[in-house]
Amino acid sequence: MKNVIPFLVLLLVNCCFAQNKFDLKKAQKFQKQINSEYADAKTSPLMEEDLKTFKTLDFYPINGKYFVNAKFEKAENEKIFEMKTTGTRTPQYIKYGTLYFTIDGVALKLNVYRNIELSKKKEYKDHLFLPFSDLTSGKESYIGGRYIDLKIPKGNTIAVDFNQAYNPYCAYNHKYSCPLVPLENDLNVAIKAGVKTFH
Repeated sequence: MKNVIPFLVLLLVNCCFAQNKFDLKKAQKFQKQINSEYADAKTSPLMEEDLKTFKTLDFYPINGKYFVNAKFEKAENEKIFEMKTTGTRTPQYIKYGTLYFTIDGVALKLNVYRNIELSKKKEYKDHLFLPFSDLTSGKESYIGGRYIDLKIPKGNTIAVDFNQAYNPYCAYNHKYSCPLVPLENDLNVAIKAGVKTFH
């Protein structure tokens, strides 16, 4: 019995604090997928003249340092709000939770949001939206910040791979209206991962 108790404690710890590991293949797959989507006239946000010469988006080198297992804290009693966009559209979102993590020893936090309309669709019912800006924004990466798609976690941690950060469609084409990164999601570090600025 004495031997069983430490084993059960270990099992419990591993279940509750499951740590995902950085997967290079997933990051490579993301790059391949987004490139093929942007190269296809049916799914591309690119303007016609850019599409003609498009070969690949510009990415930062894939780096495991920018994969984090963040502590996830679900928000309570949040009100639905209209998120500002680059256009006149004001989609409804709700703050779903806060992520706490460190990069290069710096403690950071970001809020994640849920799109009210999208969450009514079966394929997006567990989708979370993570918009952020950082010290590369307006220099090496898009001035308006970038996005990451996440899923509602089962426990109190969530894996975030900044290597899969992508630009809003309005970084490529002015006809799109894109959510603006909320001020509280501006990071005071350089996230040198994911998609770089276009042109």
